[in-house]
Amino acid sequence: MVTDKDGYMHLIQYLTEHLGLFESSENTVNTTETVMELFEDQLSAQIIMVCGQNPQLSFAQRNIVIREIDAIVYDLEEILASVANHQATPEQSIFITEFSGLIKNLFDQEVAHLLR
Repeated sequence: MVTDKDGYMHLIQYLTEHLGLFESSENTVNTTETVMELFEDQLSAQIIMVCGQNPQLSFAQRNIVIREIDAIVYDLEEILASVANHQATPEQSIFITEFSGLIKNLFDQEVAHLLR
């Protein structure tokens, strides 16, 4: 649905281009959430929004969306393995929020396609 599209590959490339943000040794932490917890929270919120905005999605279609999010979280865990359990900095929080919004945009496009 999403993970096999060019847009997703571009987002993963965008993330890898910004890995330095996550490998920073700065310890200015404003949250108790780890990098992965923040990604999971943000992605969950975005997918709840996608499903809420598209009540006509069937149960099976919602399950496809959830499986895709699971695959995305798995990819993020692989890419961010060395920093996944570090507390998120303010800059990382901003990036994660932006990145999660971009993931939502991919889902918005694919769901619109799916519901035609």
